[in-house]
Amino acid sequence: MTGTWAAPARRKASLVERERFCLLNQTHALSDRGWDDEALDKLWRYHLHYFDDLNAEGADSRTPWHRELIERWVRENPPAAGSGWEPYPTSLRIVNWIKWALAGNALPQVCADSLAAQARWLSRRLEIHLLGNHLFANAKALLFAGVYFDGREAQGWQDKALLILAREIPEQILGDGGHFERSTMYHALALEDMLDLCNVVAAYPNAAAPGRADEIRHWREQVGPMRAWLAAMCHPDGEIAFFNDAALGIAPARVELEDYASRLAFLPLAAPAGPVIALGESGYVRVDLDAAVALLDVAPVGPDYLPGHAHADTLSFELSVFGQRVFVNSGTSCYGGGAERLRQRGTAAHNTVVVDGKDSSEVWGGFRVARRARPLGLEIAVDDAIEVRCAHDGYARPRREQEHRRQWRFGDCELVVEDTVTGDFDRAQARFHLHPAIAVPADGAHAGGAVLQIAGQRDIEVRVEGGVMRIEPSTWHPEFGRSIASLCLVVDFTAAPLRTRIDWKHRP
Repeated sequence: MTGTWAAPARRKASLVERERFCLLNQTHALSDRGWDDEALDKLWRYHLHYFDDLNAEGADSRTPWHRELIERWVRENPPAAGSGWEPYPTSLRIVNWIKWALAGNALPQVCADSLAAQARWLSRRLEIHLLGNHLFANAKALLFAGVYFDGREAQGWQDKALLILAREIPEQILGDGGHFERSTMYHALALEDMLDLCNVVAAYPNAAAPGRADEIRHWREQVGPMRAWLAAMCHPDGEIAFFNDAALGIAPARVELEDYASRLAFLPLAAPAGPVIALGESGYVRVDLDAAVALLDVAPVGPDYLPGHAHADTLSFELSVFGQRVFVNSGTSCYGGGAERLRQRGTAAHNTVVVDGKDSSEVWGGFRVARRARPLGLEIAVDDAIEVRCAHDGYARPRREQEHRRQWRFGDCELVVEDTVTGDFDRAQARFHLHPAIAVPADGAHAGGAVLQIAGQRDIEVRVEGGVMRIEPSTWHPEFGRSIASLCLVVDFTAAPLRTRIDWKHRP
């Protein structure tokens, strides 16, 4: 290494004792479970094999534990055995081990030999069939290994990585800086990936990508729009909104990514030019008012060939008022193929309209989508008020010519959401999920609306025209492994259009 390695973004520590891990809000010990206990969720086992804690907060204080764990992994995970050798966890582990070594920790020779074997294994098992973030992670790992090691084989890994990245970066990073899967969480992971790529080629300027200076310069050019996109898709609390698969604690927090960008000599982001940010290629709109921030989903569910992380959330939105999240989408607490996974992906778990109990996009399995909603006719008007109008055709199934049309109108301390469903239907309902911190007083709800309380002090009044409101219990899922009790305002259509007026004037 002849250049400078910058400290990467940090996650929360997951190694809570010498061999005890808290991952995805579940805690288990290696002595009890080993590396690949099939009684545990596969996602938990994957995270165990990532070795994220090597570069987490306070990692320096756990260096002896880390060295022991790396050596133990080599002893207890022979080549090709178990889920830890699958391409995705192998990719993340390669990067984490190399980051740990570049931070000044000496890899024991047996572990360095294993690292080379892992890269060799990975280079022959790239996840071409999955594409997306999996293939990107494979390529990133091969680039890290290709510059870390010397020799012809290492150069081959590097060349293979660069060929994949040359194709995938333009494919996966859209013109507005957003990641093509339209997930805020996966976007943050992709931004970390791009920063890591810039970091490692700066650390190995003589070894990395001879003759590819323009390509590497393009990586840095992508980082600015990606940072701006993430800033636009965060709430005032600094954390991501929940569109498609999204949860906190998987990607580094935005503040960590910004600090990382600063260490890599990226300039601070410029302030937005106005109250509306339209992320045209990815399909989101941010409206930033004095006391409120709204994030609107007018996006396709994802790339047609890769909708695995999509939710049926078209025309949903999230809203913060006075710095507090008020209306929130489901979030994600689990993967896999179970009923709870389907429920969290379904339309009813989001702040949008459900028609005849159906999902706007037909989510199925753990990571599948059949017929998808397509956004139609987006219009944004900024005048005395801000209006955003869009529709989707997700309910236009055979013999049913239906569209859900939604308008958001932002005025002085209020938002009016107007919903219309065209064509024949038996029932329709708009759903507005409340953040768990939002209370509804016992006498504060009725068929015509509700009063919402933030910390028992500031009131938000919700009134409906063309519908009847009731309150249902619900859950919010801000992290994997967590479900928090919450409330949902459910408004049954009785006339067209349905207007839901949200008024946040402070009332003593």
